[in-house]
Amino acid sequence: MTPRTTTTTTLSPTPASAASPASPSRRTSGNLAADLAALAESRGWATRPAFHEGHQVTTHGEVHDLAARAATVLAAHGVGPGDRVLLALPDSIAWVTAFLATARLGATAVLANPELPQADHEFMAEDASVGLAVTGPGLEERFAPGRRLGADELLALARAAAPADPHPAGPRTPLYVQYTSGTTGRPKGVVHCHGDPAAYHELIGRQLLGIRPDDVTLSVSKLFFAYGFGNAFVFPLFSGSSAVLVDRRPSPAAVDELVARHRVTLLYSVPSAYAALVADRALGHAACFASVRAAVSAGEGMPAGLGERVTDLLGAPVLEQIGSTEAGHAFCANSLAHNIPGTVGRPVPGFEVELRDRAGNPVPSGAEGELWVKGPTLTPGYLNLPEETARALSGGWLNTRDRARREPDGAYRHLGRTDDMEMTGGITVSPLEVEDVLRGHPAVHEVAVAAVTDGQGATRLWAFVVTGSTDDSTGIEPELIALARKHLASFKVPRTVRVVPSLPRTPTGKLRRHLVRQGAW
Repeated sequence: MTPRTTTTTTLSPTPASAASPASPSRRTSGNLAADLAALAESRGWATRPAFHEGHQVTTHGEVHDLAARAATVLAAHGVGPGDRVLLALPDSIAWVTAFLATARLGATAVLANPELPQADHEFMAEDASVGLAVTGPGLEERFAPGRRLGADELLALARAAAPADPHPAGPRTPLYVQYTSGTTGRPKGVVHCHGDPAAYHELIGRQLLGIRPDDVTLSVSKLFFAYGFGNAFVFPLFSGSSAVLVDRRPSPAAVDELVARHRVTLLYSVPSAYAALVADRALGHAACFASVRAAVSAGEGMPAGLGERVTDLLGAPVLEQIGSTEAGHAFCANSLAHNIPGTVGRPVPGFEVELRDRAGNPVPSGAEGELWVKGPTLTPGYLNLPEETARALSGGWLNTRDRARREPDGAYRHLGRTDDMEMTGGITVSPLEVEDVLRGHPAVHEVAVAAVTDGQGATRLWAFVVTGSTDDSTGIEPELIALARKHLASFKVPRTVRVVPSLPRTPTGKLRRHLVRQGAW
């Protein structure tokens, strides 16, 4: 294979004159913000709800009008084509407005979790050469004077501004940068382009989920993550439907209330949040979920049995899928027409999937291998990291570092990450297999297994479990070791079981295994 050697540092918008205040009615081919505004107008969606934030409803027409005016405000603060704007905002109309305004100017949005430590924001701002940061309150001191604009100020100024004319863009013009979750170390900036969101919606939102204008979305995953970006921004704006925006991750009680109040039809979440939703409830359908027609799960594999419990609670199918920041959204997914519980479904239309060994050679049918993906929305590469780009992207294929097996019906069963494997006593062990067994104990809510090095340098298999209550933890350690001995080979049985209050997770809900391996966090 010939490594892909292009680097994202050379990516820039198609040259054109700077945006200036003017009528936004002229449609420019390829600019996402302009094309979405034209789509809403042509489909008659202008007065339809687009976003629910608290008790405020913003229509599709209002969103695009406000964004066109906000673009004028950003331009007055020095933002032009090719510039990068950091968005460190919670899910809100301000986030949507700032993103569309940035796109309208031909600039690139850098999406950041507003709750990250200051050092992470500083790293992203420097790594992406950010010229302006749009933030909420509490982050004023993180950015130099003149290089920060408050979200409230942006909205206030936008209401009095004239709309900006959209800057021409092509489908491969950079649109936004998302940083990887950093489960194994330093995050990497992943570039996506103006043509990608339309593909997310067509291939997944329309073809697999059948999203309609009367759908209402609630995504527990936030807009600044790849999964949430597609769910709560792309799909509603491309389908004429609406999404509920919540500024922080909702508790199970808040999910109940939001679904009931807004008559949510599509629920998107991660396995750990679904587990919390069903915890301490009697089995069976809950009345507050009567409107839900489908739920989607991504971020990690759904533990055995959890999907069935979630289906019982919601009275709707749970569709597992797998994606990555590099792919922009899902590349394998179950659908309403083809749902195989326990798998991440078949390749999304337009994507090719191969299983390869560590040398990059295809594995035999039915064998386990590393998941390689090729498709229309793969990133051109990582910011400022040409060697990382060449390692991850080869001949148009992305090495996802996920392990999987293809089932006879064409669906893929996810078997964890290549960096999830543990080495103990010279033998490689999959922690997922051990975790599945320990999760069979009724007191175990969550579990993580890792090889931990002790003070003498010996590596032993440890299990860290979260129980339902302190009462549940009494005497559970010997019970779990006995359970493992009953179902597993001796070298897969944890030497130590420790009850912990919680597991270390990223904001997207993914387990930070590199921290679990340290034995403390």
